[in-house]
Amino acid sequence: MRSILVVDDEPSILTLLKFNLEQSGYNVVTAEDGRQGLDLALSEKPDLIVLDLMLPGMDGMDVCKTLRQEKMNTPILMLTAKDEEFDKILGLELGADDYMTKPFSPREVVARAKAILRRSQIEVPEETGQDEILRIGNLEIHLDKYDVYIRGVKLILTPKEFELLLYLANHKGKVLSRDQLLNGVWDFHYDGDTRIVDVHVSHLREKIEDDGKRPEYIRTIRGFGYKLEGPAE
Repeated sequence: MRSILVVDDEPSILTLLKFNLEQSGYNVVTAEDGRQGLDLALSEKPDLIVLDLMLPGMDGMDVCKTLRQEKMNTPILMLTAKDEEFDKILGLELGADDYMTKPFSPREVVARAKAILRRSQIEVPEETGQDEILRIGNLEIHLDKYDVYIRGVKLILTPKEFELLLYLANHKGKVLSRDQLLNGVWDFHYDGDTRIVDVHVSHLREKIEDDGKRPEYIRTIRGFGYKLEGPAE
């Protein structure tokens, strides 16, 4: 049974989400403040964290940032009562994989959780061959272990960063629109909000490129999207 940690300071929301997620077959652990949520995340190691932004003691941004600093790459679905672009993008920049704005329906949260967990169980494409490694320039994607190396150095990627890189690699040389990447990687409708793609591409570039401002692997196709190529291709 896959486990989900829900962190929210509103008891009614905790009860509602716990009930609906458990009805969908998940083991659910809850916390009412940021510090408790952080401790449970580190000790329980859940498969998914549903994390409210506004929390007493330690807010969701700090929890998210601390977990990523601790090299914990568990997917994080951030909840926020605010609808400002700043909060959404900042949450993604600090390491959240996804976000939802309150108010929301419990069914919507369950659907989003299922989508995230389904995408985190990446299947190895049959056409990759027996070595199960994709090589592009100095970049190696080890599909069996979900590991990525650049010049032999292992990179620390979040599950969503890995999925995005793998999707781009499986479409090497093809220009992919932001909407295509949203549908292919996030497996959910975002009402045209493609900024989540740009933020994750930026994170990937910081990790795989020597110079993020002059990328050799993930190229921007202005006004359309991105494509992945090897250096000097």
